[in-house]
Amino acid sequence: MRYARSLRKDRRAVSPAISTVILTSAVVVMILVAMTFANTFLGARMAENEFSANKQFMLTTGLQIDDIAWTIGRTQTVRYSSQYGNIKYQSLALNYTFEVYNGSWTTVFSQVTGMILFNIPVSTYSLGNNYFERISPSSNGSFLQQGPSAPVAHVYCIEKLPMNEGNYTRIVVVPTIRVLNSTIVGPQQNATNYFKFYLPTLLNGTNPYRSQSITLTGDDITKVIQSGISRVRINVTFPNGQPYSNMGFDSDFFKFDHTVDFYHASETVILPANSVAEFYVGKIMVSLGKV
Repeated sequence: MRYARSLRKDRRAVSPAISTVILTSAVVVMILVAMTFANTFLGARMAENEFSANKQFMLTTGLQIDDIAWTIGRTQTVRYSSQYGNIKYQSLALNYTFEVYNGSWTTVFSQVTGMILFNIPVSTYSLGNNYFERISPSSNGSFLQQGPSAPVAHVYCIEKLPMNEGNYTRIVVVPTIRVLNSTIVGPQQNATNYFKFYLPTLLNGTNPYRSQSITLTGDDITKVIQSGISRVRINVTFPNGQPYSNMGFDSDFFKFDHTVDFYHASETVILPANSVAEFYVGKIMVSLGKV
């Protein structure tokens, strides 16, 4: 009886109502933490799936460039789906300069091209700083590809931080060059070696952003012929990289083989004496959203 009376007089005991409130609050906090974790995990997985799906979209876009570049007026629209990322056309990505050698080096012409980017903020999806993965071609980083089935665009994934243009995990489509060679024998059994260089260039078109799509339109084709040459040298510089700009699109961003220094890359093709070089430049208008 004395023990029971002492319990009734113990003011340190917690009432059932307060205990219920404390337990309920603890359960609510645990539920909120679990929901936050689940939402974060789910968002990360959705962003990862979106990034993986749009690798195929960007690869398809790179393949379409080859179909569009050599037919004036041809149009192709490629659609994509994105909740976290966005498509961007970046002008002045690369500047290709073509030189020929016939006793001395002569600059034939220069051509600037843009590129296409699929960007996801690193706050949403990140693969780690300096991550790099080639999609096409998978094992060759040269901007000069040989053979009839060689691609005319590099497609790759990269995460490079920090960049003044923005911190993103990116899928990149950037135009490169295909070279073909053939030998033609004339009536007098004289053989002439022909080397053909194909470069598609991306130009900014209309950008209504009415839908998640890219429209590519063949706009023009330029042909330049040089005869009696024995070498062709192609230099590529990066107008949106140092020292021209601080946007960060430099040699470390494109990671081409045969990089000379931080500012440019260069490749030389040795030709048989007195060869003919033909240069084809296909201009493509890039419009973001259905036109």
